Amino acid sequence: RLRPMAATHISTIPQGTPGYLDPEYHQCYQLTDKSDVYSFGVVLVELISSMPPIDINRKEVNLSNYAMNKILSGALDEVVDPRLGFRSNPKLKKMATAVAELAFQCLQHAKEFRPTMADVLGSLMSIESAAYGEPKTRAKSVNDGILKELTEADHVWLLRNTENPPSPKSVMHQWGNTTSTMPTTSR
Repeated sequence: RLRPMAATHISTIPQGTPGYLDPEYHQCYQLTDKSDVYSFGVVLVELISSMPPIDINRKEVNLSNYAMNKILSGALDEVVDPRLGFRSNPKLKKMATAVAELAFQCLQHAKEFRPTMADVLGSLMSIESAAYGEPKTRAKSVNDGILKELTEADHVWLLRNTENPPSPKSVMHQWGNTTSTMPTTSR
């Protein structure tokens, strides 16, 4: 698109999936970097809850509102998918709580209270480091925005030392042939 050279932003109609849109968009009709932070906060809640961003059968239709209300009322266990082992695994509970706290920061209605994406990345790396005891070889300078590339040794270490729970959304049990990527259908 063409725009005037002096323009600092473009006002437009956003395209995308409902449930991810920054609530401040409805006030100023502008999307910013902090709008992306808000949307990423919704993704974080999706990851720990296994819930869709919009659900008309939920009391709070919008997942971000649902999560914020539950976190504020101290009912995080109602947000986190129980299949993740939140109640039985203290390590997972600590990690899910940290991710929920980060999501809470990202989902603040006022953009000035949200972290930057660089801060979000730093927080996620801290959560990973605390959860898996990762060596400090992957230092990141949030101020510089510089991220050291993972070495092959880093990848090997992560593969050997990461205890990932099984995905609650696995489709392998639905597919008849595990060597094919196409789901089987009956006619």
